[in-house]
Amino acid sequence: MAYLDLVSPLHKKTVRDYLARVNEIPKAEAARLAKQWGKDYWDGDRKHGYGGMRYDGRWRPVAELLARHYGLQAGQRVLDIGCGKGFLLYDLTQVVPGLEVVGLDISAYAIEKAKPEVQPFLQAGHAQSLPFPDASFDLAISINTLHNLYCHELDAALREMQRVTRKNSYLVVESYRNEEEKANLLYWQLTCESFFTPEEWQWWFTQTGYTGDHSFIYFE
Repeated sequence: MAYLDLVSPLHKKTVRDYLARVNEIPKAEAARLAKQWGKDYWDGDRKHGYGGMRYDGRWRPVAELLARHYGLQAGQRVLDIGCGKGFLLYDLTQVVPGLEVVGLDISAYAIEKAKPEVQPFLQAGHAQSLPFPDASFDLAISINTLHNLYCHELDAALREMQRVTRKNSYLVVESYRNEEEKANLLYWQLTCESFFTPEEWQWWFTQTGYTGDHSFIYFE
């Protein structure tokens, strides 16, 4: 297991006004809409989620880093758990022609609105019960997804992610290192259920037997 930071440069490009986020609309109302995982979350007002998720190539650098680090080649299989509209998977197919990609997401809306080139390879489902055989992927990834699960779901999801990969896996979750980052996370998030420090996340990895790579997103 290694700490592998491939996402924070992209995360830090967004300027966040944490106090405005928590004051512009009742947080409970925004969270209820977001957790329907429908149009409001993906393509509605920014107060309820992404504010309109459209492909713009921002995930291409992450795809290039993943391909280089894991030595991805044509014919290998990659699973994205929490794939959303499939933008990262699409970029992976452009970086590594011939790569086989599979995506799973809880949102039927996201899959319906997914990048057309990869939409046939996406399916609705839950991270705690992956509908794939053991060791069926060369790389399993999950970026900004597993922190949305309750503890019993998270336990199962980490075990499932470990189960379906032959060797490599990489996940990114939200975390905090101090009270300021904790407050910012609580102000900004809409769907997060697992609020853990890096040390607590490490406990989860050990508890569930997850041996893949990981990194954390901080709200500084």
